[in-house]
Amino acid sequence: MTNDDEHWMAQALHEAEAAYARGDWPTGALVVKDGRLLATGQNRQVSTGDPLLHAEPDAIRRAVAAHGPHATQGATLYCTMEPCPMCAGALQLAGISRLVLALRHATLRRTDLGRFSIEAHCAMTGHALALTDGVLEAPYLALRLRWGRDRVAH
Repeated sequence: MTNDDEHWMAQALHEAEAAYARGDWPTGALVVKDGRLLATGQNRQVSTGDPLLHAEPDAIRRAVAAHGPHATQGATLYCTMEPCPMCAGALQLAGISRLVLALRHATLRRTDLGRFSIEAHCAMTGHALALTDGVLEAPYLALRLRWGRDRVAH
């Protein structure tokens, strides 16, 4: 973990807080390449009614729209929550090469994703993805617990 990781994750956490304030799942994401912010994303599935509008694809779509179809190749995605299977596939298709997380499903004790992890997805698909986790985990965990809608083991 670097100071840059904390800097970018703080911005992703800001995106998550904005989603929370709007009534969406509190998840935020950023696409960063060569030290430059390409795009931000938020979960918008509740406010739009679109079950596919998670934070990671939102950020990827915005990066591609603003910077072209190859902008995400080799980029880093900062995300407050470990990607779900759909979003893990989106990272692979977008060519994201590094993922920085605040919180893991297992840490939150989510029960709705079974034994899924980003590592399991990468092993299954051959996606080479560098991973850093636990960046600003405590403040994001507090936000998820305040939101209180995750299915978790007690």
